[in-house]
Formats: sequence, C-alpha cells, structure tokens
Amino acid sequence: MAHVLVHLAAPGAPQLRPSRAVVSVQVMGHRLELVTTKRGELETRDDLKRRIEEASKHVDVEQLCLSPQCGFSSTFEGNDLTYDEQVAKLRLIVEVADEIWG
Repeated sequence: MAHVLVHLAAPGAPQLRPSRAVVSVQVMGHRLELVTTKRGELETRDDLKRRIEEASKHVDVEQLCLSPQCGFSSTFEGNDLTYDEQVAKLRLIVEVADEIWG
C-alpha cells in the first residue's frame, strides 16, 4: 500500500482531477496550494473557501489542508513579493484555515 499526499495547485497551474485509476493507495491528506507565491495580489477569502468547498465534494474536508504554493523564494532571485505581501498571504491562510477547521 502506497501513501500519497495529493495537492491542488493555485489558479493558472495544471489542475489535478480525481482519478479512478488509483487503487491500493492510502491517501494521507490533500494539500490545497491555492495561494500563489509568485504574485503579490492577495487571493480573496471567499474564493479560497469556495475552492475548498469544491474540493470537499471529492474528499472529506478533514483530509484537506490549505497552503501556499512552494516557497516565497522558489527561484534564486526570489519572487516579486514584498515582505508585507508575504505576511498578508500567510495570515490569510491561517485565518481561512481557522474558519474551516477551527
């Protein structure tokens, strides 16, 4: 039996779709990378909650978690985000996660 962590990417990245071909796999959790680390524009709380709700149609919400994409410096030069934009994105993730999972 394999253990798999599945993630759904931020808008613009390839989308993961549920697969019927996977058998004998125990899914440990699904990480929803819905907050981009590539741009400073802050995602909306409503959009994040809507996308989590959409994912919960396929997977129990208790097996989901919310995270940013990769890191804020996923290239040598880093990404074009200010410190305050990075903090705002992390704060949004914590607040939305607290609203959904308490």
